[in-house]
Amino acid sequence: MHNLISKAMETHSLERNELVYLLKESSFDSDLFYAADLIRQQFVGNNIHLRALIEFSNICQNNCCYCGLRRDNKNITRYRLDEDTIFQLAEYAVKKLGLKTIVLQSGEDLWFTRERMCSLIKRIKTLDTALTLSIGEKSYDDYLAYKKAGCDRFLLRIETTDKALYEKYDPQMSWDRRKQCLLDIKSVGIETGTGCLVGLPEQTLESLADDILFFKKIGADMVGIGPLIPHPDTPLAQAKGGTFTLACKVMALTRMLLPDINIPATTAMETLEPNGQVKALQAGANVIMPNVTLNSVRQHYELYPGKSNTNLASDDAFFLLKEKIKSIGRTISQDYGSHKKND
Repeated sequence: MHNLISKAMETHSLERNELVYLLKESSFDSDLFYAADLIRQQFVGNNIHLRALIEFSNICQNNCCYCGLRRDNKNITRYRLDEDTIFQLAEYAVKKLGLKTIVLQSGEDLWFTRERMCSLIKRIKTLDTALTLSIGEKSYDDYLAYKKAGCDRFLLRIETTDKALYEKYDPQMSWDRRKQCLLDIKSVGIETGTGCLVGLPEQTLESLADDILFFKKIGADMVGIGPLIPHPDTPLAQAKGGTFTLACKVMALTRMLLPDINIPATTAMETLEPNGQVKALQAGANVIMPNVTLNSVRQHYELYPGKSNTNLASDDAFFLLKEKIKSIGRTISQDYGSHKKND
């Protein structure tokens, strides 16, 4: 095993140039994935946390160049679920499937005001479940209100720590504002999730190393990493996109440096690579988010092509997911899956 991998296992710390070396060098990949899996087992155990994903609106005010939900995409059917429907999906996930966390995800849909979100949060919390929001940039007062209403976690991916790259591919958005939102989320006492895209045009290995160091610096509680899959209705339609292997290496190194956090095996990995989520689970991940959104609208939450074909929410698909987890010697967690820090 390479001495840098051994160093990461022992100290959970690497310098920027050391991260770049491991990202660049392919001959140690299997050792890196094996080491990340060992760290995962040591710090978070063999339990896999299943989070029920409800994609409740694909309406978005932003115009990100890589996202199929971007404001200027006219080839998408827009939808917005009402509170009763969202609650019924959450109830199905908790009472029928036995899941312990609900993840509410949407575009930045301004119809869902602070008052409407807080009403929804309070209602879902009556189900005795943990609740994660993934609804974009909000004000400090919004995050504080969500916390008081019962929100446990909030996911806001930084996407890239390369400020120029971020502002090029997220037009009219501010990287500094994005970072401040993450700091605000943390300061109100909500578990803070972030993450990055792997494979943006002009993105460097140095930039990806900076992403990993950023996750550690802000003390992220969960980190989601996904390869860029170019969408045909975006300005990046002809981009090369990210690779499964590089995304998995960023994820594995994130596990090495933040050993006790929660890391999902993202849907993008499954879309890009056959059995990609299982491979990610064997390289440091410990979370999967089965999609319980209505079949009638799920196809329209197309962040990238092919997404709607994964993680089908039928009882049969959920059974197959559980069997897949069992086949690699892992168990499904029966707790809420909060970040348990190992000091």
